[in-house]
Amino acid sequence: TEQVLMAANGEEALRLLAQQGHEPATRPNLILLDMNMPVLNGLAFLEAYTQLPAAVQEAIIIVMLTTSLHPVDLARVQQLPIAGFLNKPLTEAKVTALLREHFASPHP
Repeated sequence: TEQVLMAANGEEALRLLAQQGHEPATRPNLILLDMNMPVLNGLAFLEAYTQLPAAVQEAIIIVMLTTSLHPVDLARVQQLPIAGFLNKPLTEAKVTALLREHFASPHP
Protein backbone atom coordinates (compact mmCIF):
# COMPACT_ATOMS: atom_id res chain seq x y z
CA THR A 1 0.00 0.00 0.00
CA GLU A 2 1.06 3.56 -0.61
CA GLN A 3 1.77 5.70 2.38
CA VAL A 4 2.87 9.27 3.01
CA LEU A 5 5.14 9.90 5.96
CA MET A 6 5.83 13.39 7.24
CA ALA A 7 8.66 14.61 9.40
CA ALA A 8 8.56 17.97 11.16
CA ASN A 9 12.31 18.45 10.79
CA GLY A 10 15.44 16.84 9.39
CA GLU A 11 16.30 15.07 12.63
CA GLU A 12 12.89 13.36 12.71
CA ALA A 13 13.30 12.40 9.04
CA LEU A 14 16.62 10.71 9.78
CA ARG A 15 14.99 8.78 12.64
CA LEU A 16 12.23 7.60 10.29
CA LEU A 17 14.83 6.44 7.78
CA ALA A 18 16.73 4.60 10.51
CA GLN A 19 13.52 2.82 11.52
CA GLN A 20 12.04 2.11 8.10
CA GLY A 21 14.84 2.49 5.59
CA HIS A 22 16.44 -0.93 5.92
CA GLU A 23 13.65 -2.94 4.28
CA PRO A 24 12.63 -2.27 0.67
CA ALA A 25 8.96 -2.69 1.61
CA THR A 26 9.09 0.16 4.14
CA ARG A 27 11.80 2.34 2.57
CA PRO A 28 10.48 5.57 1.04
CA ASN A 29 10.65 5.88 -2.74
CA LEU A 30 10.64 9.66 -2.71
CA ILE A 31 11.67 12.33 -0.22
CA LEU A 32 10.49 15.91 -0.72
CA LEU A 33 13.10 17.76 1.30
CA ASP A 34 12.50 21.33 2.42
CA MET A 35 15.67 23.40 2.36
CA ASN A 36 14.53 25.43 5.39
CA MET A 37 13.55 23.01 8.16
CA PRO A 38 13.93 23.57 11.88
CA VAL A 39 16.43 21.60 14.00
CA LEU A 40 18.28 20.13 10.99
CA ASN A 41 17.96 21.99 7.67
CA GLY A 42 17.94 20.40 4.22
CA LEU A 43 21.69 20.65 3.67
CA ALA A 44 22.49 19.21 7.10
CA PHE A 45 19.97 16.40 6.48
CA LEU A 46 21.65 15.55 3.15
CA GLU A 47 25.10 15.54 4.72
CA ALA A 48 23.87 13.13 7.43
CA TYR A 49 21.96 11.09 4.83
CA THR A 50 25.18 10.39 2.91
CA GLN A 51 26.54 8.73 6.06
CA LEU A 52 23.68 6.20 6.18
CA PRO A 53 24.33 2.67 4.89
CA ALA A 54 24.08 2.32 1.11
CA ALA A 55 21.17 -0.11 1.57
CA VAL A 56 19.15 2.65 3.22
CA GLN A 57 19.96 5.17 0.47
CA GLU A 58 19.28 2.69 -2.33
CA ALA A 59 16.47 3.65 -4.67
CA ILE A 60 15.38 6.75 -2.72
CA ILE A 61 14.80 9.81 -4.89
CA ILE A 62 15.34 13.11 -3.07
CA VAL A 63 13.93 16.34 -4.48
CA MET A 64 14.69 19.56 -2.66
CA LEU A 65 11.95 22.15 -2.13
CA THR A 66 13.07 25.75 -1.99
CA THR A 67 11.87 29.30 -2.50
CA SER A 68 15.27 30.27 -3.85
CA LEU A 69 18.75 28.90 -3.58
CA HIS A 70 21.75 31.04 -2.74
CA PRO A 71 24.64 30.35 -5.17
CA VAL A 72 26.85 29.11 -2.30
CA ASP A 73 24.13 26.65 -1.22
CA LEU A 74 23.59 25.59 -4.83
CA ALA A 75 27.27 24.68 -5.14
CA ARG A 76 27.07 22.59 -1.94
CA VAL A 77 23.84 20.86 -2.96
CA GLN A 78 25.23 19.85 -6.35
CA GLN A 79 27.73 17.65 -4.49
CA LEU A 80 24.94 15.84 -2.62
CA PRO A 81 22.57 13.03 -3.70
CA ILE A 82 19.48 14.84 -4.97
CA ALA A 83 17.50 14.30 -8.15
CA GLY A 84 16.52 17.95 -8.53
CA PHE A 85 14.75 21.00 -7.17
CA LEU A 86 11.16 22.18 -7.02
CA ASN A 87 10.27 25.76 -6.26
CA LYS A 88 7.69 26.32 -3.55
CA PRO A 89 4.79 26.41 -3.30
CA LEU A 90 4.31 22.76 -4.09
CA THR A 91 1.30 22.23 -6.36
CA GLU A 92 -0.56 19.20 -7.64
CA ALA A 93 0.79 19.89 -11.15
CA LYS A 94 4.38 19.93 -9.87
CA VAL A 95 3.88 16.67 -7.95
CA THR A 96 2.28 15.00 -10.99
CA ALA A 97 5.18 16.09 -13.21
CA LEU A 98 7.67 14.85 -10.62
CA LEU A 99 5.98 11.45 -10.39
CA ARG A 100 5.87 11.13 -14.17
CA GLU A 101 9.55 11.97 -14.40
CA HIS A 102 10.75 9.48 -11.77
CA PHE A 103 8.16 6.70 -11.75
CA ALA A 104 6.48 4.61 -14.44
CA SER A 105 3.05 6.14 -13.87
CA PRO A 106 1.74 8.96 -11.69
CA HIS A 107 -0.03 8.06 -8.50
CA PRO A 108 -3.67 9.17 -8.48
